[in-house]
Amino acid sequence: MEIRSPKSESEFVAYYELRWRVLRMPWGQPSGSERDELDAAATHVAGFDEVKRLVCVGRLHAVETGVGQFRYMAVEESLRGLGLGQAVLDELERLAKRQGISVIVLDARESAVGFYRRNGYEAVGEGHVLFDEVRHSKMKKKF
Repeated sequence: MEIRSPKSESEFVAYYELRWRVLRMPWGQPSGSERDELDAAATHVAGFDEVKRLVCVGRLHAVETGVGQFRYMAVEESLRGLGLGQAVLDELERLAKRQGISVIVLDARESAVGFYRRNGYEAVGEGHVLFDEVRHSKMKKKF
């Protein structure tokens, strides 16, 4: 497993395609809905398996001085439970610290709250409901 930023145009195409397929397509959202205005300035992380196939992704962007947000964490469905999400989270945290970020905030889907709690994040409130059915919790971690 290689965890790094996507480098080429084709890697970014695969990166956004995985984000859409995992985080938007199951709810009938169109391709393109997996992107936002912060992507251009964000730090992107992707995991590549032994045959260089992109299998997991995540993004970090600055919210304010010293505060970053993780978004768009996704792991290929057939590969969940193998530590890929952990590898992306570890790399995003390493990069955040390197960028001088001392607090991370995120909106975790209810199915992922336990994962983030095991990694030192605390629930700090209710988050939004995406597509009228995907509940989120606001979470936070200080380094």
